[in-house]
Amino acid sequence: MSKNTGANKFRAIDVDDFDEDKFNDDTEGTDGGSVQPQIDEIKGLLSKGQNQDALKSALANPPLGAEKAGKDKYFQQVLNVLTAFRSSELEKAVQSLSAGEVDVLMKYLYRAFSEPTEKSCAIVLQWHEKAVSAGGLGSIVRTLTDRKTV
Repeated sequence: MSKNTGANKFRAIDVDDFDEDKFNDDTEGTDGGSVQPQIDEIKGLLSKGQNQDALKSALANPPLGAEKAGKDKYFQQVLNVLTAFRSSELEKAVQSLSAGEVDVLMKYLYRAFSEPTEKSCAIVLQWHEKAVSAGGLGSIVRTLTDRKTV
């Protein structure tokens, strides 16, 4: 016969702790204090005319764990980098990026779509076209489903 079937020790885990609304994702990336040095580095590269290096630097370590103010400042700098390129340079710039960098670029492009400005609309659409050709539809899906925002 069976032993004590009334045992409830297997119920020691509270499943409500795993509710999606209570989920606390581990954040990676830089913290709010280190956003300004990155912005200064990107500005320096832009002022020297090294747009490709500025783009790679901006996409290398986005401030995923920073507070909103830090993310906003960094986003404005990334937008400055994107608008610094000529239309003829976009494809070459995107082709030189790794798959992870294309995904981060796509995050910034979708944020730019959600916060449009007069000077950025056309260039963001051109960047999106080149990023989709390089990253494919998988890049879009990863961007839209990722919980870590830029």
